[in-house]
Parts: sequence; structure tokens; C-alpha cells
Amino acid sequence: MSLTVRDLDRSIAFYRDGLGFRVLTETAVEAALSADGVRTLVELHERADAVLRPRRCTGLFHFAILVPTRAALGRSLRHLTDEGWPLTGVADHLVSEALYLSDPDGLGIEIYGDRPRETWTRVGGQVMMATDPLDLESVANEPGAERSWTGLDAATVIGHVHLHVASLVDAERLYCGVVGFEPTMRTYPGALFVAAGGYHHHLGVNTWMGEGAPAPPGHAVGLRWFSVYARELPAAEVVDDATRTVVSLGPG
Repeated sequence: MSLTVRDLDRSIAFYRDGLGFRVLTETAVEAALSADGVRTLVELHERADAVLRPRRCTGLFHFAILVPTRAALGRSLRHLTDEGWPLTGVADHLVSEALYLSDPDGLGIEIYGDRPRETWTRVGGQVMMATDPLDLESVANEPGAERSWTGLDAATVIGHVHLHVASLVDAERLYCGVVGFEPTMRTYPGALFVAAGGYHHHLGVNTWMGEGAPAPPGHAVGLRWFSVYARELPAAEVVDDATRTVVSLGPG
């Protein structure tokens, strides 16, 4: 996935020192970030004329960094707390436990760990999710969370992307009808969650900025593109005009 930012050096410092990414490559205007030192997970692209996104528009709500264990989530929580990086929220989503924060450009980020799939509740084909209080003390005291901070675990991936959209109907038509996801939850107010392979969600969309919300300016900070990989997917690109986002599809 690729993000437009206003100040590359400032963003690198946040994503490296705050979140724990490794910098794979860096130029005057771009940087590639990794968890394992091999595969790029996030690309930062500086745009000199970039502006902050208007509050009421479509685009990125947050992208979610999936850590492999509860201990890894606890280490991230301890590190963020020790370094004074403020959280904007925390939640127990039943299927996962999540921390929320914003980057220097106000872009939303979730760091989360999944609960075992066998504990997820499914009703009528839907995966039950909620936004309940999170026991931060329990996460911070998970065995292994006390280990010294060395950055993100190498098995960390981008678990999902969540977008503000103008229409849930149009978003479902694109991401289910064209991309090929299946709806996993329709009952969360103003939102739709979709996924492949029985996951709780690889993509969330919502109309919390209002039905018919406008797209952000083309030079605003935010999500430029993200990739979806699956064995059965042919290489292709899909343009989400409503959010000014390119979705790259491919086998993987």
C-alpha cells in the first residue's frame, strides 16, 4: 500500500521509531517500509503540495497492522506508552484486540492481534464483531510482552484496510462484484465488512462521513493505492473513483 505524506523525514521517523518498521529503501521523495527486512508493506510518498484531507470526505479511515501474537501486541503497546506516542482509541472487537493512533498527517492506523479463529462467533453467515472496552493491562502483561523492543515482529502483515465511502451499495458492487470479496458483516451501523477465505474482514467500508461524501482533493494526504493478493486473482488494477484509490490485484 502507498500513502501520500507531507514531510517524508517526519513520517519515516514516526513509522520507524514509533511503529517499528524497517526502512528498506529511501529516495528524496519515497521510502519503502518493511517488517521482515525483505517485503515492502507500506510505501511513503512525499508530495510537496500535499494538503490535509478535509474532514468530510471519502478515503482512508485507517489501515491495520496485524501482529502475529498477543505478546507482540503487548510489546507494541508498551513501546508506544514508553515513548509517549498517544493512542486515539483501543477496542476489543471480539475477533481481535486493537490499538488506534494517527500518523503525523492524521492518517488512521490500527495495530491489532487476532483471537484464534475457533473462538469467532458466526451467525447466519456473518462474523460477529463489536467495539467493546479493551483490557489494556492484560495485553501489556501478556507473557512475552515484557521482552525488549526491537521493532515489529517479522511475521507482521497489513491485515486490512478501512475506507470512508460515499455509498455502501456502490462499494459492495466494486469490492464484492469486481474484486471478489464476500460480505462478512452487514449489521454494524453505517458499515460493511468483506473478506476472502473466511477471515473477519480484509476490507471495511463506511459512510460515517455521510452518504454521498465527496472524494478528497487529488493532492491531499492519504491512501494512493493498496494491493490485494490471492492465488486465484489475475493481475489487474481497479480504480475506486469514489475514494481516489487504485486497487492492485494479483496472484500471491
